[in-house]
Amino acid sequence: MKNNPIVPYILIMAFGIALIFFMSLDGVGRQAEIAEGDNATTEEGGAGSGDAALVQSCIGCHGGDLTGGMGPSLIGLDADHIVDVLENGIEGTVMTPGMKTGDEARAIAEYISSLQ
Repeated sequence: MKNNPIVPYILIMAFGIALIFFMSLDGVGRQAEIAEGDNATTEEGGAGSGDAALVQSCIGCHGGDLTGGMGPSLIGLDADHIVDVLENGIEGTVMTPGMKTGDEARAIAEYISSLQ
């Protein structure tokens, strides 16, 4: 009997699909726990509120340590200036008006201005 060269690939695919299925079941079973963990870090006024919002919206352009990437360094900027940019944007850049507003913009600005 001849060995079929496609069998290992089919086995790997079957194991991958099974793994995805069982990991999905685990996630469904822990849905409330996962949601509770997300709320703990982004709760308004919480210790991590500026940090959590920062991770989602600034790091992609300004780099993981905010010292610059596609966008300029944010280290050493004044909180009021950061709030102004987040709310009003910078014409001709990807910083469009209304990216963040109100308390969220203030939390991000205070976090960034505290970095050295």
